Amino acid sequence: MKKVAVLGSTGSIGLQTLEVARTNLDITITALAAGSNIKQLESQIREFHPKVVCVFDEERAKELRVRTADCSVRIVSGMDGLIECAVYEETEIVVTAVVGMIGIRPTIAAIRAGKDIALANKETLVTAGHIIMPLVKECGVRLLPVDSEHSAIFQALNGERAQDLYRIWLTASGGPFRGRKREELVDVRVEDALKHPNWAMGRKITIDSATMVNKGLEVMEATWLFGVEAEQIQVVVQPQSIVHSMVEYLDGSVIAQLGTPDMKLPIQYALFYPQRRDLPGRRLDFLTLGSITFEKPDTDTFRGLTLAYEAIRMGGSMPTVYNAANERAVALFLAGKIGFLTITELIEEAMRAHRPVTNPDIREILNIEQDTYDFIEKTCHYRKERE
Repeated sequence: MKKVAVLGSTGSIGLQTLEVARTNLDITITALAAGSNIKQLESQIREFHPKVVCVFDEERAKELRVRTADCSVRIVSGMDGLIECAVYEETEIVVTAVVGMIGIRPTIAAIRAGKDIALANKETLVTAGHIIMPLVKECGVRLLPVDSEHSAIFQALNGERAQDLYRIWLTASGGPFRGRKREELVDVRVEDALKHPNWAMGRKITIDSATMVNKGLEVMEATWLFGVEAEQIQVVVQPQSIVHSMVEYLDGSVIAQLGTPDMKLPIQYALFYPQRRDLPGRRLDFLTLGSITFEKPDTDTFRGLTLAYEAIRMGGSMPTVYNAANERAVALFLAGKIGFLTITELIEEAMRAHRPVTNPDIREILNIEQDTYDFIEKTCHYRKERE
């Protein structure tokens, strides 16, 4: 039996991980964690029978304890509870699908406890890659990417020598606003930005795709996962989301991983690596596919990608500022408090105001996160006063 803990079980990746568990009867769900959606958590408890479940919100955790009094499950809460789920002794692999920098501490705890990591939380490596990657090596665990692009790169590198890698071609769908110019994005509504053409994802990551900040975060993550410089990563728009990414080698050969846009594929691959299993669903049919096209990304319109490369070059704490500024700006956009183009404007302002810390520890990373949140709030308040 494959014993799996899912952190972020009520989000998009978490729900699809549980779908994989339904079709692979040799998966046992040992632990679940979510923010506050106790209705969905209760349903998951009754279906998968985990031993420990974390609801981050303590009041909601109390309510869930009452609702599941007839179940044999321990309900915990807060960061301590999240870490307890991450290190649960029976677990073999932890799917880290929580959104945001809240995922850093439980991921570190899980690694130290000897758990393999199926990584779906970008922020862990974006902000703390310099801590995570040496720890993975020290503890002798496996860190397996769940993002479709990073899974594709991982698969394309399989069996090849790392020193033979020349370049990574990191694909992007282009999001819902591909082909538009800045002046056409001034009055974009939230509901428009949430209409991704190919993927079904959570609200935050869907907005990140629309701004191409998501691709910037993926470039940051790839530098740590695959030990490459940012200059070795070229983003290319592939609108059909069929080619999930490619690796180019010194001899000019390019190995690509293709498939339908279905997150269950990289999730299942990470859980059972190096084994491949049948995955129900639609398959690629090259007889009817027609064409696969590629485009150069528009970095003038979608400044989020340009700023990501700047953050990588500056290094240290700057990727944390980039990530934290985006998190808060996206939340403000989703709440209808700022415009779409303001998201990347706020990221740039936060980066310009920050003095990078060369090698931040976890405490410094979390403090910089909060300082950046405060900066964004103050900047938005100042902007409103000027209007």
